[in-house]
Amino acid sequence: MNDHNWLVEQFEAHRNHLQAVAYRMLGSLSEADDALQESWIRLSRSDTSRVENMGGWLTTIVSRVCLDMLRSRKSRREDLAMGSVPEPVAGPQDGSHPEHEALMADSVGLAMLVVLGKLTPAERIAFVLHDVFALSFTEIAPIIGRNEVAARQLASRARRRVQGAEPASKTEEHMRKQELVDAFLVASRTGDFEKLLSVLDPNVVLRNDTAFAPVANSPVVHGSQAVAKQFAGRAQGARAVLVNGSVGVIVAPRGRLLFALELKVVDDKITEIEMIADESRLRELDIAVLSHD
Repeated sequence: MNDHNWLVEQFEAHRNHLQAVAYRMLGSLSEADDALQESWIRLSRSDTSRVENMGGWLTTIVSRVCLDMLRSRKSRREDLAMGSVPEPVAGPQDGSHPEHEALMADSVGLAMLVVLGKLTPAERIAFVLHDVFALSFTEIAPIIGRNEVAARQLASRARRRVQGAEPASKTEEHMRKQELVDAFLVASRTGDFEKLLSVLDPNVVLRNDTAFAPVANSPVVHGSQAVAKQFAGRAQGARAVLVNGSVGVIVAPRGRLLFALELKVVDDKITEIEMIADESRLRELDIAVLSHD
């Protein structure tokens, strides 16, 4: 077997792992595939004769590529910026299938993808490599160009942002609200109108954000019947999260944040729902993954 074929074989052997790393870092299958393409190019141009751990070496390469892409994305303030390059190794699932991307997003956690998107590039790389893929800070430090102490601090800061300010010992009120929001989402997804009415206060007020085009003509909705009609069967991409420290909801199909909902609860009923869809307001929200322990 010649050197090129051996490299192709090695790349294929680690492809699924590398795609998983890149997807968690970038939150997009098309960008993850771009990162793999660039990693292949770097691999094909490198002297691998002294590489003892090919899997670890490839993880380092793809991590550095992802870090460059995240920095480039941030500097241009756009989401999908990298163009594709010729693919060296064809895979059966190349990111062109929406169903595959949806499955990948669900496997990572839609809320997690949204929260990771709020981290700085270095925080995201340090957190994903350490907390998700169990790399040591000795391995992570050179990837992000920091020393071990700084890499540890970045991962720790990212972990706090991912987990939010949820109390270690939840109050009874907090748990009741979480259960209520979960019930609201289940009823919304399944179109269970009666269950929706049971969790909504009869005089509930929904304040829509007209920046979200489908509700632009109804900025305020009054009453449980009208509010239930808006949500019934329409929360497939919704997940419960912490929004500014309180249990709320984000709607993020494939991890792309469309809007957030802040909910006010009184006497175990949802009395107010505020939609936030304007991009500038969304960026200001403190969103964190909600524990269901």
